[in-house]
Amino acid sequence: MSTVKSIKNERIDIRTSCAVKQLLQEAARASHKNVSEFLLEAGINAANQALADRRRFELDETRWEAFEKALDRPVQDKPRLRDLLLAPGILE
Repeated sequence: MSTVKSIKNERIDIRTSCAVKQLLQEAARASHKNVSEFLLEAGINAANQALADRRRFELDETRWEAFEKALDRPVQDKPRLRDLLLAPGILE
């Protein structure tokens, strides 16, 4: 778990249903953690995952050149992809 080691002086309060609270308590017990530890670890993991593609990434020189080459390639028509994107979705 990638966390910044610091003094814990901030609170996060949440409201939930009884069923969700019981589920979280059961999962925390199964993980040998208290509910706060369980939620904090799960929240940090989810936040890191949600932000992973929005942060910095590094490539060696060979991969960077391949990446730049892919970005500079002319756009190619992909009829099947175009049809898929133009087709009505299940929520429309």
